Amino acid sequence: MAINLCIDWGNSRVKTALFGPNDTLLETQHFDEAQAHQALQELIEKHQPQAAIFCSVVNGTEQTEQMLREQVQYYVKLDDNARLPVMNAYHSPGTLGGDRVALVVGAYGLFPEKNNLVISLGTCITYNFLHKNKAFRGGAISPGLQMRFKAMNAFTDKLPEVAPEGDLLLMGYDTETSMRSGVVNGMAFEIDGMIDAYSAQYPDFNAVLTGGDAAFFGTKLKNKIFADPNLLLEGLNLILKHNVPQIR
Repeated sequence: MAINLCIDWGNSRVKTALFGPNDTLLETQHFDEAQAHQALQELIEKHQPQAAIFCSVVNGTEQTEQMLREQVQYYVKLDDNARLPVMNAYHSPGTLGGDRVALVVGAYGLFPEKNNLVISLGTCITYNFLHKNKAFRGGAISPGLQMRFKAMNAFTDKLPEVAPEGDLLLMGYDTETSMRSGVVNGMAFEIDGMIDAYSAQYPDFNAVLTGGDAAFFGTKLKNKIFADPNLLLEGLNLILKHNVPQIR
């Protein structure tokens, strides 16, 4: 059975997926960055993927990339040279993270006739808009959940570092609950506001939520959304197939 290996090397962890025939998702795994190279080597030895795609938002991955080139028959790095099933209309494509490209391709695979806003809740929140004419137009980037909590602690003398979990009220009754209300409710209002603004401007609109904190926020939003925790990896698999006709 031909297997595709998709690798998303993010800021805080490395995520992988194995896809079989007909885009069947066989398994996903997460690794810490320090363990990732060895874990990927073991994954390749065990499953012998025919093709692999590598997407990274960090530097220092040359050893892993070289290993993939040597051990996988078809290797694609998601960079400016990779062919896409959508048009990249971003004004500075050289500064665009491959993760954002993979997200909109994943949304295109699910909803090709829609105007899609993909909201990824990770280290940062990224808002990524794909027009139904298949043009990726851009979006927005703002601080993510942990970044907001850590920033209040780091840039003040007396505010503590607060966990997202705990009492969540509109009106906090002490410093901890006030900070949690500001961060969590503030993010929810921001996300809903973005969805409202895009849906008012574009008909046939669809919002897709993904990323590590998507499950935490899924029930806190007033707008109807489609949640897909593996959207980025699914997008990588589509890009891989688009670049390697032999595995379509």
